[in-house]
Amino acid sequence: MDIYYLLLNIVSSAIEHYFWFMDIMKQLHYVIDKIKVIRKKKGISQMELSLRSNLSQSFIANIEKGKKQPSVITLIRIADALDVNPQEFFPEYTSINTKEHVKEKIQKLLELL
Repeated sequence: MDIYYLLLNIVSSAIEHYFWFMDIMKQLHYVIDKIKVIRKKKGISQMELSLRSNLSQSFIANIEKGKKQPSVITLIRIADALDVNPQEFFPEYTSINTKEHVKEKIQKLLELL
C-alpha cells in the first residue's frame, strides 16, 4: 500500500507540474495573440506601435511571433501605446487542472489497472 501512495504522489506531482507549465504556455500565447489582435483591430502597424511604445519594431515583431517574451513593464508600455488596460491581454483563469482534480484522475486511472 505504501508503494501505491508513493507512486501516486510522484505521478501526481509530475502531472501537476506539467499542467502548470502548459497553463503558462497557453496564457503566454493568449497574451501574444491578444496584442496582435488589438493592434490590428485599431489599425496600428508594428512600426507605429514601436514608436508609441518606444520599443523597436523588430522587438514588437518578435513578441508577436512568440520569439520574445514580454516583461510586465513591456506589456504596460504596449497597453499604453494601444490605449487599453493591460488586463485586456489576459484571459480569465478558469483552469480545471487543480491538484485535487489531477489526483482524482490519477486514482481513476489506477483503478482501471
